[in-house]
Amino acid sequence: MTVSVLVPSSLAREAAKREATRKLGYVARAATVFGVDRLTVYPDPGGESRHDDGFVETVLRYAATPPYLRKEVWGKRGELEYAGVMPPLRVRSQTGSGPERSGSSRQGIVTEVGADGRVRVNCGLQHPVSLPVPPAMATPSERERVTVSISSREPVRAKLIDEAPPGYAVDAADLDGALAREDAGLTIASSRHGERLRPGRLDDLAAACREVADSDGRPSYTVAFGAPERGLPAIRGLDPEAVRAGSCGAFDRWVNTVPQQGSEVVRTEEAMFATLACLNLME
Repeated sequence: MTVSVLVPSSLAREAAKREATRKLGYVARAATVFGVDRLTVYPDPGGESRHDDGFVETVLRYAATPPYLRKEVWGKRGELEYAGVMPPLRVRSQTGSGPERSGSSRQGIVTEVGADGRVRVNCGLQHPVSLPVPPAMATPSERERVTVSISSREPVRAKLIDEAPPGYAVDAADLDGALAREDAGLTIASSRHGERLRPGRLDDLAAACREVADSDGRPSYTVAFGAPERGLPAIRGLDPEAVRAGSCGAFDRWVNTVPQQGSEVVRTEEAMFATLACLNLME
């Protein structure tokens, strides 16, 4: 299953920087716990207040960076003043099997590109390692993140592999563009105005995901979230009654995964845990 999540640039609008950073840490946790492949930040100029200019995207990118690469990648930045309050993600390494995929894979960053078909990569070992670029893999550029398979640390035995690093990727795109991506799959809006997501509906959603598989033939879905006190209908300029009636376009489904919420407002990070936990049960 290929999973993409869309969150607005305004999702930390009501919080001071320290609390906003903590909040984004739990957004990153939700994405990691439920195996999200891509986390996209879409602009919501009408809702931004304290934190704009890429604050949300920067903090989420930082969270997705392994601890052993953060100093190399980020140095010191004002947006990351309170990065220490974010919970650790503890992204599980991808463990291979068989002679071609022994050991585990982890993220590295290219520090130097040589003219001999080799690159130097910092992947959290004692020193950067020099690795040949596989013939079928495009030569990565300096500062690009790559996946390294490590079969031994003493002595170091490692190789580049042509696949996405463990964890989720972060990017930025407008909402309509993200929904129109070739690999978007089934597009789902999470909203208290949507249809209640009962257990029987999960089978229907799973079948719909299989019908709109990505370019590699894998079932896929994209789920979008709103901001505190500014849900998706407000961001899209939609009448909540029209959403309840199921007459709004852009999304294939509008779902409510907290149908009897006891709080007046469900925070974005809370909605992510609730919604992704439900969708994770699709078979």
